[in-house]
Amino acid sequence: MSLVGAGPGYPDLLTVRAVARLKAADLVLYDALVSPEVVALADRAQRFCVGKRAGRKSVQQGTIVRLMIRAARRGRRVVRLKCGDPYVLGRGAEEAVALRAAGIPFDVVQGVTSAVAAPALAGIPLTHRGLASGFVVISGHSDTSYGPVLRSLEPGSATVVVLMGLANRHAIAACLLERGWASNTAAAVVFAAASSRERIWTGTLRTLGDTPDAEDVEDPGTIVVGSVVDLHAVLTDVGMSTPAAEGKG
Repeated sequence: MSLVGAGPGYPDLLTVRAVARLKAADLVLYDALVSPEVVALADRAQRFCVGKRAGRKSVQQGTIVRLMIRAARRGRRVVRLKCGDPYVLGRGAEEAVALRAAGIPFDVVQGVTSAVAAPALAGIPLTHRGLASGFVVISGHSDTSYGPVLRSLEPGSATVVVLMGLANRHAIAACLLERGWASNTAAAVVFAAASSRERIWTGTLRTLGDTPDAEDVEDPGTIVVGSVVDLHAVLTDVGMSTPAAEGKG
């Protein structure tokens, strides 16, 4: 039994160990946002999507755990394929605890989290001498997730990365502004990182809530706030970004 990180999207960003686990698997239970190219690497396995998407019917977490345990007890080589890294803002740790309680041996295969990969692919380093000496990664699901962390940060003291926060980008921006962050603090949203649909919006904390099409697209988006976002124009060919997605404000 393996909890495997699928990385941010591109198959060649998988670890060698992750590929080996997929190639050897009998059963793969994968998240909704795992790329089809990565799932296809498990070419001898039964493959089932058990991912959760906001506002849609999905497989319950208890059902996923029962499927893993039952298959493992039957001697099948099971891979639970999770987006990014299994232990970063997902339920990988919960699944590990359940497996341990059931007496199922397992290993964890780390993956490249989109919290780091999405900004990097957009030419945005999370740290840079003189701009940011650290970064914070938070879930944007609700104020109970991001609020306590954002309200504890000194303005401009770290790069802020928000996963799963597009729907709450207005509130996230407002929370930082109320904390004292400057309205012209650079901000970006990286849509569909590590895929052929990748595109980048850049603007400011003041304009973050006006991100074009953010509520109408199926693609996930990674929000980045901080001075390091200004390096996007230096480290990439800005002309390659989708024109409609570039929104300097």
